[in-house]
Amino acid sequence: MAIEVFNRDEKKYMMNEKTYNQLLLRLDDYMELDAYNVGQEFYSISNIYYDTIDDTLIRNSIEKPVYREKLRMRSYGIPSIEDQVYIEIKKKYNGKVNKRRTAIKLAEAYDYFNNDIYPDLNQNQINKQVFNEIDYFKNFYNVVPKVHISYDRRAYFEKNDGNFRLTFDTNIKARRENIKLEAGNDGERLLEDGKFLMEVKISNAAPIWFTRLMSELNIYPTSFSKYASEYKSYVNKIIIKGEQICLNQYLQQLQRTQFQLAQQF
Repeated sequence: MAIEVFNRDEKKYMMNEKTYNQLLLRLDDYMELDAYNVGQEFYSISNIYYDTIDDTLIRNSIEKPVYREKLRMRSYGIPSIEDQVYIEIKKKYNGKVNKRRTAIKLAEAYDYFNNDIYPDLNQNQINKQVFNEIDYFKNFYNVVPKVHISYDRRAYFEKNDGNFRLTFDTNIKARRENIKLEAGNDGERLLEDGKFLMEVKISNAAPIWFTRLMSELNIYPTSFSKYASEYKSYVNKIIIKGEQICLNQYLQQLQRTQFQLAQQF
């Protein structure tokens, strides 16, 4: 049965292909590949991120408050409409990440998000408690699908400690049209070729061998959010009156437009 509740620290590191290959050569003594990677170098992950009409969740996250949260639907590989996917709530407080998710058929997930048709909660794959939290989140924020983000992943677990995990993501792409998991992984690249995002996921302290290895290879933590990076890129491409605008200008214009619309009713 897939793990449905995660509580852990997460750190991110950006590296080029040379450093990535050097690191992989050193990992075999300590770590083993995730089951999804068996027989293949990478496996694909696709996500639909949900947000408010005016992007409240991601705008709040970009400000890096003590507490932030997001809601997404995830599939491993490109699913069919009848395949199982996951709905996830991810919260971060003081650097500590809590993720809660439940499995659901993709068709039922679309019915729930798009038409408010609730799935049968007595199905074995659905975690009722987690679903109720998702339902509260969905209705409190009145979320809509905002962006599709996909990437290729190589993942490792430490041989002696399954709580220490490393993931390497590359070929990160995003699109704001045809936001469906079954529609494939086409989109605009968020990272240039040869770049890899490593995420360290751990419940306790990192093992000594890992901290030494990071020092030897001169790999240092960075701040990078796939959704935030996509959102900033998206905003920078919005054109008002023929002029490209920055994030703050866009938000000011959005607020003025919403106020004007409100005055019409």
